[in-house]
Amino acid sequence: MATITQVEVPVARPRIVQLNTKAEQTAFPDINTIRKAIPPHCFKPSTWRSLSYVLRDLMMAGVLTYAALAYIPSVSNPAYRASLWVVYGFLQGLVFVGLWILAHECGHGAFSVHRGLNDTVGWVLHSALGVPYFSWKFSHARHHRFTGHMQKDMAFVPQTKPSWFVRSLGDSLSSFVNSEVLEDAPLVNLIRLLGQQLGGWQVYILLNATAGEDSMQNQEAKWWRRSHLDPFSGVFRPQEALYILISDLGLALVAAGLYYSSLALGWQTVFLLYGVPYFWVNHWLVAITYLHHTHQDLPHYDGSRWTFVAGALATVDRDFGFIGRHIFHGIIDTHVVHHLFSRIPFYYAEEATRAIKPLLGDLYHSDERSFMASLWETSRSCQYVENDPKDPGVMKWAK
Repeated sequence: MATITQVEVPVARPRIVQLNTKAEQTAFPDINTIRKAIPPHCFKPSTWRSLSYVLRDLMMAGVLTYAALAYIPSVSNPAYRASLWVVYGFLQGLVFVGLWILAHECGHGAFSVHRGLNDTVGWVLHSALGVPYFSWKFSHARHHRFTGHMQKDMAFVPQTKPSWFVRSLGDSLSSFVNSEVLEDAPLVNLIRLLGQQLGGWQVYILLNATAGEDSMQNQEAKWWRRSHLDPFSGVFRPQEALYILISDLGLALVAAGLYYSSLALGWQTVFLLYGVPYFWVNHWLVAITYLHHTHQDLPHYDGSRWTFVAGALATVDRDFGFIGRHIFHGIIDTHVVHHLFSRIPFYYAEEATRAIKPLLGDLYHSDERSFMASLWETSRSCQYVENDPKDPGVMKWAK
């Protein structure tokens, strides 16, 4: 397995924060020291520039939709017609991810300096993509606030023992095979990965899956009261209920639009136009989030060792070539700086990343291996974490 790429540059003598432990200490720069290394203009979004990307992505989505409706049904050969629908679904899924990420910018306040505009654009775009905008905005902000915290992070908190699926399978096959062998079995990994990629987003939205045990606002909420669609969910504070209803209203309007479109075009056509790209979007977003926060060399922290900077730097930048930089707006390539300063617009994130690398040195992590190959390998090798005996409070991936 290739090791994570680290930038080896001379590190300045910044003001540092040291973890409070008698074990081996890791020194992290103070957040204000990191901020000062970034050019000030990187923190100033341009409303018109941000809107231009929305217009660009909407135009690409419109062209693909028009081409699909105007030309694909006229192809007489069923195999060619099916192939064209597959290509359309893949390409439109990529464009939809770009729009999703622009709405993500709105949720962080990085789209413009105008909060009302941010929430309006974000609500429209996310609703159109089947995302409850304010619900996601609130929980995602807490994910950023507690990144890497084993108890309070809101997304992809690792397990501390083999998964229920592997343990159950191991128990049923214990007479024939060792459970440790099952953990690395390609078929088991394939089933686990398919479940994550096909249903991970929906399970998260409905059940708050993969969140830390202390991440909710109401820890007493039953499992059926942990939905991002429930205004009185334990995930949210009481004063956020109205915004959850507004999020639900957006989804209801989109559902109505899809229903009437199905009456006009047929449900099969609507599924090919919208449903297939929808599943592609969910696949890409789950994969992106998972790979940003899951790597064999990156730790998680319990409450005694966690700090904001330590958690933010327990993320990894990855490479997805042209698509990552120009269609996905750099979200894959510049995630470390995004976790440090989520209000930096995506079009300044690469510049900001270059600015902080000399300061962070070996604390900055990137991995330039194949993105999709890394998804398979990471799922196989990063299944649960355990305490690091040499560094109390730090959780490392079990070998």
